[in-house]
Amino acid sequence: MIKETLTQAKTRMTKASEDLRVELASVRTGRAATSLLDNLKVEYYGTHTPLNQVASLGIPDPSMITVQPWDPSLLAVIEKVIRSSDLGLNPVNDGKILKVPIPPLTEERRKELVKHLHKAMENHRTAVRNIRRDSNEDLKRLLKDKKISEDDERRGLDEIQKLTDDFMEKLESLAKSKEREIMEMR
Repeated sequence: MIKETLTQAKTRMTKASEDLRVELASVRTGRAATSLLDNLKVEYYGTHTPLNQVASLGIPDPSMITVQPWDPSLLAVIEKVIRSSDLGLNPVNDGKILKVPIPPLTEERRKELVKHLHKAMENHRTAVRNIRRDSNEDLKRLLKDKKISEDDERRGLDEIQKLTDDFMEKLESLAKSKEREIMEMR
């Protein structure tokens, strides 16, 4: 039963870690990356559809993203979605394709992105702590129901704490590497 609780905690913490990795991939660093547009959704036949499912995304050079919709009637809609996003991008419509220049980041914008990064990391840290709390409560409930001994509970709590510490380090290293990437001047 302890192994089941540990496995469940590890699975949930892994999901939290992956979620942070995905969120950090969409944070702009000054280089063109199609992952910047991953969170954008376009109204397509009454459904909010991810941009990469209605258009081809490309990177012809390090400071440009191209968006070529499969349905040309979506060009204006996609342009509006990119403009209204909080990415600070200004696409250029040439009638067949959108060219999205990636301007160099200013020092002020870099600091804003780092603040956003820290906020996202803190949210994921809280998620990991909540998972730890839930797992600890499960072990205490097992002890109360006399399904495990006090020694087993103590070992389980220690293992959950080690697991939590490992995932906190992973989150920290992900955030630090992204912060270095953001603050790097090109």
